[in-house]
Amino acid sequence: MAEMKAEIKNGNLVVTIPLLKPLRPSKTGRTLLVATSAGNKEVACKVNGQNIRIGLNAFVYPSPQRNDSVG
Repeated sequence: MAEMKAEIKNGNLVVTIPLLKPLRPSKTGRTLLVATSAGNKEVACKVNGQNIRIGLNAFVYPSPQRNDSVG
């Protein structure tokens, strides 16, 4: 899995993470994962002297299945 990166810019935490290709189903199957950190990961940014940990899941809802068959 590609590495997630984070930096603090102008008072904002900016996270960069590669998109999954192809999208894959979540564990429950209700959504499709777009990007994931695969759990909580420590990044090289610090707040109050401590490294920040990020847990990230970006997802979409699957499109409804069309049934074009005529009964």
